[in-house]
Amino acid sequence: MRIKKKVREISMYVVSACLAGINCRFDGKNCYDERVADLVKSGEAIPLCPEVLGGLSIPRTRCEMTTEEGELSVISETGEDRTQEYTLGAEKTVDIAKTIGASQAIMKEESPSCGLRRIYDGSFSNKKITGTGISSKLLLNAGVKVMTEEDL
Repeated sequence: MRIKKKVREISMYVVSACLAGINCRFDGKNCYDERVADLVKSGEAIPLCPEVLGGLSIPRTRCEMTTEEGELSVISETGEDRTQEYTLGAEKTVDIAKTIGASQAIMKEESPSCGLRRIYDGSFSNKKITGTGISSKLLLNAGVKVMTEEDL
């Protein structure tokens, strides 16, 4: 006699690593959110930092998104163009999400990588504008439902 085992389907998430308490922000700190950390601890989420996946160090110079002549760029506070690193990190984030079968993501609002509804305006004056970070945008384009810590 064969016994069928019921398998509980787990919904996997990718989450911004800083929300899980990993010190990976530009300033070497984190944005710990207990709810996100609990998802990681329970094996339902994989913490990722798109900026680190793109090759940027911890700590690193703060970056913001800008749009000049219709072209999106990510520029550091010291004027370096970091668009390539942010784009590479976003692509790797999407690849990992696909590999683990993640249908949802919890990202850090206001980040040039992870912001969903708000990002900084590129002036480094702490002014926020409506906008979506590169990683969140690519995740959405890949069919991953993106939310932020504010949605939990």
